[in-house]
Amino acid sequence: MPTEIELLAPARDADIAIDAINHGADAVYMGGPSHGARSAAINAVSDIARAVEAARQFDVRIYVTLNTLAYDNELRRVEHLVNELYRAGVDALIVQDMSLLRLDIPPIALHASTQCDIRTPAKARFLADAGFTRLVLPRELTLDEISAVHSTVPDVDLEAFIHGALCVCYSGDCQASFVTTGRSANRGECAQVCRLPYDLVDASGRVIVRKKHLLSLRDMNRADEIASMLDAGVMSLKIEGRLKDALYVRNTVAAYNRILDDIVAANPAKYMRSSSGRSVAGFTPDLSKGFNRGFTSYFLHGQRPSSPMSSPDTPKMRGERVGKVISVNNGKIKADITHPLNNGDGLTFFNRDGMLVGFRLNRVEGNILFPATQRDSEHGGAAMAAPYMSPGTVLYRNRDKAHDDTVERAVTRRTIDIDMALRPIDNERVALDITDDRGNAVTTVIDAEISPAQRPQRQERLKTLSKLGATVYTLRNLDDRLGDRFIPASLLTSLRRKGTELLDSARRARLTREKRGVEKKDSIYPTDTLTYHDNIANHLAERFYRDHGVTDIQPAIETSRNTGAETVVMTTRYCLRRESGRCLLTSAGRQWPTPLFLVSGRKRFRLDFNCKECRMRLIANTDNQS
Repeated sequence: MPTEIELLAPARDADIAIDAINHGADAVYMGGPSHGARSAAINAVSDIARAVEAARQFDVRIYVTLNTLAYDNELRRVEHLVNELYRAGVDALIVQDMSLLRLDIPPIALHASTQCDIRTPAKARFLADAGFTRLVLPRELTLDEISAVHSTVPDVDLEAFIHGALCVCYSGDCQASFVTTGRSANRGECAQVCRLPYDLVDASGRVIVRKKHLLSLRDMNRADEIASMLDAGVMSLKIEGRLKDALYVRNTVAAYNRILDDIVAANPAKYMRSSSGRSVAGFTPDLSKGFNRGFTSYFLHGQRPSSPMSSPDTPKMRGERVGKVISVNNGKIKADITHPLNNGDGLTFFNRDGMLVGFRLNRVEGNILFPATQRDSEHGGAAMAAPYMSPGTVLYRNRDKAHDDTVERAVTRRTIDIDMALRPIDNERVALDITDDRGNAVTTVIDAEISPAQRPQRQERLKTLSKLGATVYTLRNLDDRLGDRFIPASLLTSLRRKGTELLDSARRARLTREKRGVEKKDSIYPTDTLTYHDNIANHLAERFYRDHGVTDIQPAIETSRNTGAETVVMTTRYCLRRESGRCLLTSAGRQWPTPLFLVSGRKRFRLDFNCKECRMRLIANTDNQS
């Protein structure tokens, strides 16, 4: 039996979830009314139920994120919400807080969120033994590390990110936002302090690097790595972006849908899609056109990658290079254009202060550009005066209006291939057998007096039975055994309609929801001590860990700031020294003096480098943060 593989798409709301389904997603994840890691992407249970209804016709699964920490006074509300989501038909919950394993909830499947920080095979084994049916792996893992986890828990589904924004810190183990702003990333309110501009300062106060986005990473793009990730044991391939708009989701899902379809077509005995139907996009997807800060495959091929993974000049989308300014006169820009531009395109450039500035292109006449508005994307998008740029300024395009318009207007249908067999039972009855692409089969019989035909009827019967536009089905093959006999088109239409309705019912009857695994009460957590990095925010989560052998538990930083004057707020595989060509192991004679500090306003972090393990930590003095 081939391994089922899943393209998992994000959705800000039910309409985008349906877009993702139509463009080829095998599963969709979206936020519920509360306790999701994107507080700006919440959905009412009724809207989630609407997405579930749309998903069912293609065997697509809907997952809901409950992946923030819950406080003691919220546990009953969470319990009630889980019951509501289960009744709405949700297939699984993506969770971080272990209190859910001590609440009175239905047997809904639980997926261990990337916020669970599953860095080791030992932790993966423990979570599998706790009843999690899927583990969402950290973005930082290499292929070898993914393979090691898979070898340890071959009975559990592994999910991994393939595209979208990157956290510089291990997800779930970041306290920088809470310590500096009071907004907790583990409560869905990340202030994104990693996207701020920082000065890199030495112990004497000398500025080594000034006003660069030194913690801001590029976006992940693993379009060329999908086969390798599947070979390593990943079965669910996840796109990040629950705050993204419909155009982004359509384009990105369609692009990866093509990749997975090609892999399945080349390896039919090895892989199959977890949902049914096929989607043919009405446009050519292009990942470079969607929002991105430049691309990286991150650490997939090793802990010390040589290719850049940061975006220090701007945390915004620069876009593709399209030309260079020749001159500016009376608000018109004469430019050496290397790519065709369109009215309405969005262009960007770096101004004399090094900030990325954007403007909309009103019209193009040859190599003369007429800007409509200019916006400073570094300062809240405030409108600015006529563009300031000098000859030689490089122009980029971060919005291709022609492509966006094509995606927006394109008609993309997802359909399920069916085979039909039309056969006589006797001279008074006709049967229609229908089989779909998953082997669901139904038979419909209709009374029909069959008489000899005056002329061949095969093409007419094929035309009538192919009229499936009001359904999700497409006729792939027709086995017509009526020969030269005649049956009225109205009866064929009735036969087709009753047959497809019966197939709808048969497909729904075979739908099953995965159930939560059984918690092994005798399983022991890999360590007996937990710190504030482990995010224990309520008494039920504490009870869960104590039930599994943990004896020393420090509460989450959100419930107790008692972490000492200095607090480790980030641990990351991303190393600023390595990224800047100052790695102690590879850049002899070019090292920066230590200690080093990142400073942005009143935010100040000391950098701590662990070269043996190739890790960097950010340490905040909690007395000096605001």
